Amino acid sequence: MASEDVVGKRSESAVSTIVNLAGEAKIASEGVKAPSHAVLSICKSLFAGGVAGGVSRTAVAPLERLKILLQVQNPHNIKYSGTVQGLKYIWRTEGFRGLFKGNGTNCARIVPNSAVKFFSYEEASKRILWLYRQQPGKEDAELTPLLRLGAGACAGIIAMSATYPMDMVRGRLTVQTENSPRQYRGIFHALTTVFREEGPRALYKGWLPSVIGVIPYVGLNFAVYESLKDWLIKTRPFGLDEGSELSVTTKLACGAAAGTVGQTVAYPLDVIRRRMQMVGWKDAASVVTGDGKSKAPLEYTGMIDAFRKTVRHEGFGALYKGLVPNSVKVVPSIAIAFVTYEVVKDILGVEMRISD
Repeated sequence: MASEDVVGKRSESAVSTIVNLAGEAKIASEGVKAPSHAVLSICKSLFAGGVAGGVSRTAVAPLERLKILLQVQNPHNIKYSGTVQGLKYIWRTEGFRGLFKGNGTNCARIVPNSAVKFFSYEEASKRILWLYRQQPGKEDAELTPLLRLGAGACAGIIAMSATYPMDMVRGRLTVQTENSPRQYRGIFHALTTVFREEGPRALYKGWLPSVIGVIPYVGLNFAVYESLKDWLIKTRPFGLDEGSELSVTTKLACGAAAGTVGQTVAYPLDVIRRRMQMVGWKDAASVVTGDGKSKAPLEYTGMIDAFRKTVRHEGFGALYKGLVPNSVKVVPSIAIAFVTYEVVKDILGVEMRISD
């Protein structure tokens, strides 16, 4: 009997050990799966943001190029006097490919920029909302337009800073023509040439006005878009059905409104950064504005100096050069980007709720 009790106890001990090991293995496996699932979710979110950026910018590439040409063209040698005339002139002198010049570089920049921007916005929104809920009486608070503005500003600064050298060389590739004395052959050649001839700091020319401009631009884009969606879902105006998802058309309208508000506020800073990016490019073909008296290229010592000289020599209206094609471009561009992002995330099965 004693031996049987010993055997029984050993058997129970062995079973208990196996059960404990199985439990530990399950916990360990769950611990392994969780990070991999999180990484996959992050990758899906980044992919959706990248696709959104590439699709939206390619759709409006001709208007994007014309906007930059209008922003930096020399007043002594006016080639582009308006949106329709400018597009016709590019078509006549450079053909169909001219309308999309610089778009490859733009996509190479905007895809990672958009991916980082959308992902950073969602992460910043979660962190900001968590901090907001730590305040007494705010435990069940939701994101407000002001909090969304802050999250969007953080996302814009991170994305802009991470990809700025690409934006700088994209501006130069976009404005060079067949008559330019010297050609940048592509993204890598432009990056290495600027780095070698002008120094590493040149890759960040115009960074300060870009960051200052991106705060209201990206911040307002996200704040207006998300707030409009929330308002439409909660109030259901204009005959929207209760409980139904917002249509693609409605989301496009929200994105268009967001783009209009953001670009109107931030546009002068965009003009200044483009002009600062051109400074130091000795072989530019009539792209850097003169001082109103001579055709010599104008140098800027900084952002304030660029503002001052632009307004003094060309008037306040110069800060809004290219606004018309930019407005025509921004509205569909922002709208397409937001909707594409949400559609791709839905296809990939990524959870969209930020406030959870």
